[in-house]
Amino acid sequence: MKVTLRYFAAIREAMGQGSESVETTAATLGALRDELIARGGAPAASLARHRAVRMALNQCLSEETAPLIDGAEVAFFPPVTGG
Repeated sequence: MKVTLRYFAAIREAMGQGSESVETTAATLGALRDELIARGGAPAASLARHRAVRMALNQCLSEETAPLIDGAEVAFFPPVTGG
């Protein structure tokens, strides 16, 4: 399935971009995060399991167990962001 990823605050700075579209086989947000970490580089550092990262699915704050659907928008951001 194809999903759109959006990055905010420090994660956006580390990733060097604000959004991208990716193909994934992940069934949940947590599995998608693990796939991105497995890429290495900026995703691994920014989304690492020891880092506090919030996730939103279609603009709703969601837990890692939330199921992904084709065409979803997934956002990653630190627990506190500036306005």
